[in-house]
Amino acid sequence: MTCQEAEGMIIPYIDHNLSDEELEKFLLHINSCENCREELEIYFTVYVGLRQLDSDIGTYNIKGALDEALEASMERLKKVHVLTVLRYVANTLSLLGILVILLLQLRIWWQNGIF
Repeated sequence: MTCQEAEGMIIPYIDHNLSDEELEKFLLHINSCENCREELEIYFTVYVGLRQLDSDIGTYNIKGALDEALEASMERLKKVHVLTVLRYVANTLSLLGILVILLLQLRIWWQNGIF
């Protein structure tokens, strides 16, 4: 991902409008590029600060709020990866179960002389 692409994803990230795939690429880039990280901090400070001023609630530790948001995004991606692996495991086990049932049925038919 280029810096220009990452900078274009900052506002969608703050608004929680990135897909899982986009979020993963964005976070990888943000964690490795200091310039884009600074840009994210600036936008996050402005947007979140304005939202908090409008609602008269929230934390005044906006840097800490950004760190928490990034950590929550990483945790979400970890859960998505775990669920994806579990889905593959379940699909594989289902396929193997169907294959075993089919083989057992063929054996029964063979023993009864159908084949």
